[in-house]
Amino acid sequence: MMIIRTPFRWRMKLLMVSIILLPLLSGCWDNKDINHRALPVIMGISLTEHNQYKIFLDIPSADDSNNITIVSDTGDTINKVIDHMSMNMESQVDLLHLKIVIVDKKFAQSGMQDVVSAFNRSRDISSKTLFAISEQPLEQFFSEIKAKTLNSGNIIYDFFEKNAGWNPQLADTRVWEMFRSINSYTHDVIVPLIRSGKTTNIECIGSAIIKNGKMTGQISPEETLVANAFYGKSAYGKLEVMDSATVQIISNKLTHKSWMKNDQAFLRSNLKLNVTILDSKGHPTEQEIKDKLEQLLTSRLEHLFKQTQQDEADILALGQFFRNDLTREQLSRWRSEYYPELDFELKVTTKIENRGNLKNL
Repeated sequence: MMIIRTPFRWRMKLLMVSIILLPLLSGCWDNKDINHRALPVIMGISLTEHNQYKIFLDIPSADDSNNITIVSDTGDTINKVIDHMSMNMESQVDLLHLKIVIVDKKFAQSGMQDVVSAFNRSRDISSKTLFAISEQPLEQFFSEIKAKTLNSGNIIYDFFEKNAGWNPQLADTRVWEMFRSINSYTHDVIVPLIRSGKTTNIECIGSAIIKNGKMTGQISPEETLVANAFYGKSAYGKLEVMDSATVQIISNKLTHKSWMKNDQAFLRSNLKLNVTILDSKGHPTEQEIKDKLEQLLTSRLEHLFKQTQQDEADILALGQFFRNDLTREQLSRWRSEYYPELDFELKVTTKIENRGNLKNL
């Protein structure tokens, strides 16, 4: 009988590999089983009369039943509330898969700086998590949504999902954009303003203007579409043109020219849209539709610009074009001094790419 002996150097190599892999194995043993973790997809945040946070979590069932559990609790900090929820549940709450944060309007108007900053510091919530504001108290919002459908978490998420229910009349703002706006002199944001619908699950009533983490005003869905065109997010948005036609935006391109003169900011922008005609009424010509569309968009954006000038909230981020012209100290006064006096002109030009299925134009 022949005995094959393993060379000493090979035994040492195997020992070294085992020692290296040992810490990795211990990390796996510490992980909780997926069935023992609660993975909420929606978080609601409001403030109580005693200035405490009230947190709502929309947690899908781990099985295939599509059931949703909505739990709520109050506390001095969000982390404290989440820990208390985990203590009283059979599963550990894990915010890794959180999709949307919804705050009520009253809380948004009082200021969300602490919450957004806490999200950014803790890293428990993805920076890409969507942000929205409920016009209703959150108790009413979640109870009405749950009464209409068992799978409320997916319903709300699909409403904002780009490949599902989202359209360019709905603002698309993430946690990281909220954090950036709080720490920026020249870049405010808009956040979708929603409520439970009467005939639909959710209704969008416009967008909230957020300045330094605080809601200071709101705009209509039509004005949100114009803002999204400025952001380059208006593709497939539909516009009614003076009751004579409906057009759909295919693509858009925006160019700018900015300068300073006598301590005043000047900006000239050109918005070029490619559109297609979906339907028409009364046999308008292409040129008539084109002219009316350009007038409509120009007037809406001028109204939006004047409103934000009064609110001193630069949601179009026009101050970004003057960062090389102003000192940091001057930029800190952009909203209060330079933006209200900004000389801004926008030229809208449209190109009708095709007529769809219409033959009467």
